Amino acid sequence: MKYFTKEIQIALAAIAGVVILFFGMQFLKGLSVFSSDDSYYVTFDDISGLSASSPVYANGFKVGVVKDIIYNYGSREKIVAVLKLNKEMHLPKGSSAEIESDMLGNIKVNLRLGPNPIEMVAKGDTIPGGMAVGMMAKAAGMIPEVERILPKLDSIMASLNVLLADPAIARSLHNVETITDNLSETTAQLNIMMAGLNKTVPGMLVKADGVLGNTQAFTKQLSEMDVAATMAKVDATLENVQQMTAKLNSNEGTLGLLMRDASLYNNLNATMGHADSLMIDLKQNPKRYVHFSIFGKKNK
Repeated sequence: MKYFTKEIQIALAAIAGVVILFFGMQFLKGLSVFSSDDSYYVTFDDISGLSASSPVYANGFKVGVVKDIIYNYGSREKIVAVLKLNKEMHLPKGSSAEIESDMLGNIKVNLRLGPNPIEMVAKGDTIPGGMAVGMMAKAAGMIPEVERILPKLDSIMASLNVLLADPAIARSLHNVETITDNLSETTAQLNIMMAGLNKTVPGMLVKADGVLGNTQAFTKQLSEMDVAATMAKVDATLENVQQMTAKLNSNEGTLGLLMRDASLYNNLNATMGHADSLMIDLKQNPKRYVHFSIFGKKNK
């Protein structure tokens, strides 16, 4: 080292610092200078903040970084992003890439692997890219709807303010409080009534059991009754009544003659008339029929 002058030492130190700074910057960007990672190209219409060193994920696992962004200032065609992927990572045919932004604004690339497990994308080939519809994009899409709803919300809030300022609301709330107190009192009375019923119902059930027992006994007596013999007696009684009615309707017997013979009725009527005349004459001329004398009968 004694042969190196101070100028040479300073120059070597400066070169070493630049090299260390370069490798440090590459390391911080996620790039490896000496690695043999594979490069793929993705075309985008809009990268929306994507830059070199942005991470690349597949199924949620980091598989590489964005190495470079190529923009054609002349024709302004699609923007090309160079992806540097791990050598072990293979892209099936039909794969694509999406740019996704989280809530903190971090940008990353998600690889959507194709369904073909046999045919693979060759190293250095180009795959299509697009924007992922994340939560931020959905929120941005809702902003027009929210803007249309805001005037309606203002009118609704104004109506609510008018409604709440109405004194009838306060009176209604007071009435609700009164109704609540009445309901509480009614509930207490119902509890007292239910307690009384709990004491009374067992006795009522015992009486009901007694009534049911009497009903069962009466039903048993009815079932044991000789219905045929009873009906025979009823038939005999009805037959006797029919016979008596037949005799009354015929000319046999006194009652039958009395009911059927008109001459007997006329004679009885005439006899009753004569008896009535006799009683009238007896009342008017008693001496004609009764003679009473202390000295004996006079000769007429």
